This record gives sequence, C-alpha cells and structure tokens, in this order.
Amino acid sequence: MGIVNVTPDSFYDGGRHGTAVQAIAHAERLVTEGADILDIGGESSRPGAAALSAEEEAARVLPVLDAAVALGVPVSVDTSKPDVMRAALDRGADVVNDIRALTAPGALEALAAHRDAGVCLMHMQGEPATMQRHARFGDVVRAVAAYLAGRLAAARAAGIAAERIVLDPGIGFGKTVEHNFELLARQAELLSFGRPLLVGWSRKSSLGAVTGRVAEDRLAASLAAALASVVRGARIVRVHDVAATVDALRIWGAAGLLEPATIPVGASDSDAQDRSRG
Repeated sequence: MGIVNVTPDSFYDGGRHGTAVQAIAHAERLVTEGADILDIGGESSRPGAAALSAEEEAARVLPVLDAAVALGVPVSVDTSKPDVMRAALDRGADVVNDIRALTAPGALEALAAHRDAGVCLMHMQGEPATMQRHARFGDVVRAVAAYLAGRLAAARAAGIAAERIVLDPGIGFGKTVEHNFELLARQAELLSFGRPLLVGWSRKSSLGAVTGRVAEDRLAASLAAALASVVRGARIVRVHDVAATVDALRIWGAAGLLEPATIPVGASDSDAQDRSRG
C-alpha cells in the first residue's frame, strides 16, 4: 500500500505532495514502482496533529481520488469522517482506511451502504492530538486484540461482511516504543481473527528510537520492519518507499524466506473474540 499524503503537516512527507497535481504525480509514480494499493489521505494523524473539517479534507482528497481511480489499482481513502467516506466511495474509492475503526457516528452506516467496499479497522488509544500522553497498557497485545474484536463485531452487526474487513494494530497510535515492538514480536496472535492484517511501520519514530536516525534516514529500518511484519503474518504493508519495499520482498521471496504465519482456516468471529480474551 503506497502512501499518498495530500497534507502540509504529515510527519515525514508533509508538504511534498500538498497540491492535487503533486499528489497525482506521486500516485502515478508509486504505481509504476509496484504499489498494489494507493492510500490517499488529506488529514495528518501524526502525534499532536490538529483536526481538519470534513470540507477541507474532501477538498484535498477528492481531486486526487478522481485521478487515482483510473490508474488500475485499488484506491483507499484514509479518513474517519462519514461525509468524506460517502463522497469518496461514491466517486470510486475501493476501501476506507479508518484510524478510528468506524467509531464516528454514521461511519458504520456509510460503509454498510456500499456493499462492495473494503474497510480497514485500526486500533488507536486516544486522539492524534493527545494520544502519546497516555500510552498505557497492561498487556498491549491483549488490549489491541480486545478492541479489534469489538470493532469487528460492530462492523459485522452493521451488515459489513467479514471478507470486506482488514485489521490494523495501529503502530505508533497511542503506544510507546516498547508497545510497538511488543506488537511486532507477538503479531501472529492477531491472526486469530481470521482477517488479514495491515501494518504500517514506514519511517515512524519507534524506528528512530532504536536506530538513532531521523525520519529521512529510516529507509533501512522501515524495510526491516516491513519484512518482519510480513513474515509474522501481515498481508498489507503501508509504506512511503514502494520501490525499495517491493525489491526487499522480492529478494526474500526468491530466497524462500517469506513463510508468513497463516490465518487459521475457518476461524470465526466468536473464536477470535474468545482467543483475544486469552
């Protein structure tokens, strides 16, 4: 999944693709580099980010979406706002990638109304503006699993078919460095839901905490995290550096090193919820 941030303030590439023309050119480049999915976002969710109105977000995202849907790959819109979801889905978006896991009033209904659309439900503790101030868990993997089980159940109850749903543990969203690496180390535990995992480590500060490198110098760390995520069961990796990630995965695949943990065949939602509770 290639990241297309149409924002002035994203933590790594804010402002680089801030206009529709720049973002469309970036999306085209990511497809040529091997992106399987494009993820278009108009509102930064970095720690401390301020909220954006639905009107402002739609004005950033929709012109880029209109061009991206013609590029031959599925297009995801990174939003939590039902109005933006509906507008994007009406204009051809394939997936909604929601960091708030469809908790906004009307969000579940917006997805349920588009019966062919996919959705990614992510775990986040708190809100972007304040999420890193209260990053506390007993067992972070159990907490994330319990939350995702609840949101998966809510989506199913709203009429969203299981095969439309992807789950994301939310690396960096209200979590410490230790929490993030615990989620990576035990990531296979989240496969009990029977749904694919999307994981996003690209250029994040936890990689810098381990390597001592700034965001611009975290390519190697991002590739290592992406490979580790795939080996431990991730089916989608959300990245800034598509070409390098594709190359790394191809080499590991050619060497027979990509033998990911598997989703249990026939795992039910009730089974997943039971396992998430331990």
